[in-house]
Amino acid sequence: MTSVSKWVAGARPRTLAAAIAPVMVATAFAGSQWSPWRALLALIVSLALQIGVNYANDYSDGIRGTDDSRIGPMRLTASGLAKPGAVKAAAALSFLIAACAGLALASLTTWWLILIGALAINAAWGYTGGNSPYGYKGLGEVAVFLFFGVVATVGSYFAQTEKINLQIFIISIPMGALACAILAINNLRDRAQDEIVGKKTLAVRLGDKGARRLYIALLLSAHLFALFTFEPGALLTLLAAPLTWNLARGVKDGVQGADLIPYLAKTGKLQLAFALLFALGLVI
Repeated sequence: MTSVSKWVAGARPRTLAAAIAPVMVATAFAGSQWSPWRALLALIVSLALQIGVNYANDYSDGIRGTDDSRIGPMRLTASGLAKPGAVKAAAALSFLIAACAGLALASLTTWWLILIGALAINAAWGYTGGNSPYGYKGLGEVAVFLFFGVVATVGSYFAQTEKINLQIFIISIPMGALACAILAINNLRDRAQDEIVGKKTLAVRLGDKGARRLYIALLLSAHLFALFTFEPGALLTLLAAPLTWNLARGVKDGVQGADLIPYLAKTGKLQLAFALLFALGLVI
């Protein structure tokens, strides 16, 4: 594996849909008020935070030994492909990029965005980092829903329109649900190993059957809350229902371990497809 390719793999491209989707949908809802530069800055913030949390997770789990017997994709720290300090520096650089883009957005809108950005970076690091990581307590999905659902969607909309309304909060729910689904399928795949090493993710706390039900519920709730926006164009999201059905059926039927690896990529593809359809529906 080349030097560049290992860092690309370490950034976990399959998870980046969670960063792109909320900005795309929020920009579509902004309509004629959308701003190309502000949308771009919001996208940079979202992507940099997602990449940063991926590197931070790699570093923190790696030095704790949590990733030593990981079923999923390669981890830089645990595999020895990169030194822990280098992975930590990559996380810090990603957070710095997010902070700079966020500072630019704050200068164009409100300085309160700096506080929100600081909370987002703190949450990104605290997922598996620090003395008491909340990801080890089953709270990862809550943070993902808030920051990659509500904050990312509402924040991207506000950055372009400088307005907030109830509708954008409702629109943020499907984005949060699908971002959570990406984490849920990841944690379902790793549930058995996480339980052994004492990482009490929500999947560990719920058990195998409960974790599967959670994943399916998140997929279905995305479709349901898209319709609750009462935007006629939101019906377009139903075109993604066949992919949702295939994912839900496979998980319900008991796909296990390494066989769940493709489901992570497919869940990311579902979120992008859903977001594209949702965005198109909001525009028309």
